Amino acid sequence: MSDALDALRREIDDVDDALLGLLARRAEIVKGIAEAKRAAGAPSLDPAREQRVLERLVRRGAGNFPADGVRAVWREIMSASVALQSPVTVAYLGPIGTYSHVAARALFGLGALYVEAATIEGVFDAVRRGTSELGVVPLENSTEGAVTTTLDALIEGGAKLSREIVIEVSHCLVGRASGLTEIDRVYSHPQALSQCRVWLAQNLGAAQLVHTTSTGAAVREAMADARGAAIASALSAELLGGVVLRERVQDRAENQTRFAVISRDDAARTGDDKTTLAFSLPDEHERGALRRALSAVDECGVNLTRIESRPSRARAWEYVFVIDVEGHRDDPSVARALTRLAELAGDVRVLGSYPRYRAPRA
Repeated sequence: MSDALDALRREIDDVDDALLGLLARRAEIVKGIAEAKRAAGAPSLDPAREQRVLERLVRRGAGNFPADGVRAVWREIMSASVALQSPVTVAYLGPIGTYSHVAARALFGLGALYVEAATIEGVFDAVRRGTSELGVVPLENSTEGAVTTTLDALIEGGAKLSREIVIEVSHCLVGRASGLTEIDRVYSHPQALSQCRVWLAQNLGAAQLVHTTSTGAAVREAMADARGAAIASALSAELLGGVVLRERVQDRAENQTRFAVISRDDAARTGDDKTTLAFSLPDEHERGALRRALSAVDECGVNLTRIESRPSRARAWEYVFVIDVEGHRDDPSVARALTRLAELAGDVRVLGSYPRYRAPRA
């Protein structure tokens, strides 16, 4: 081995030692921050602050070190720092390797304590009962639209939207068959199967489609079925012992899912926020009732970005409308819109105000 290479490796060792020293210093500062937060009654998590830190560091850059690497390294540093203050418990739709797991890891890093839930309702239940501080659930897909189970659970109450993230969803066909002709059953969550319906029809048209509670659960089912396969992530295959038979089997190349963080409280106002709210109408079948309600929001200067409807649990053929608007519930314009909407609607509930997700910049 050359003297030049040895010298460079010694330099790397010196840099690593310096980094460890700086991390130790950062950890001591974090302890002081934790004490200050406890004294002020402030939460240990501050998503808006974390986002500002990441954006500043990525803008500053680290020479030839890639921007994605900077973001990943500091995501884990901040995750470990939060764990030093008070480990955060995060429930997610399991098992390991699901897209909800991927989203949770992207948000909270390796320092969080992760708890698997078998269903979306299980994630909500963990947050409502306080066994988990936070939960991560799928909210909306760019191909198939809203995840209705999540919407219904939000409407039911007991947990609020407090954060959002959008991740790319690249589906794989996972199993242990040697070829497609050996597959008689394809397992996955209904949303994932719908996102791959054309590919499945063209390549596995005779296969039975079997619904599961999650994509991770689908891999477990497929691995126990000699003639089965699953639609799931490559991470699920890696963690659960599956083999990726085909990659990118989703029908649309740009397939993204919006995930929600749920908690028992709203997020603090950041100045770049969204609010999700639900309302019903005293007589929604009256001509113009929904138009008047939506016009009231617009007249208050609030931009509506999304609307969904769900069947009411109270009466047949009546509906609850769920809308996303720009701004925080504490913003004057949004507060006015809520007051005005309450005059027209029978039941107005804020399902959460939270920081708007901004895609990372390279």
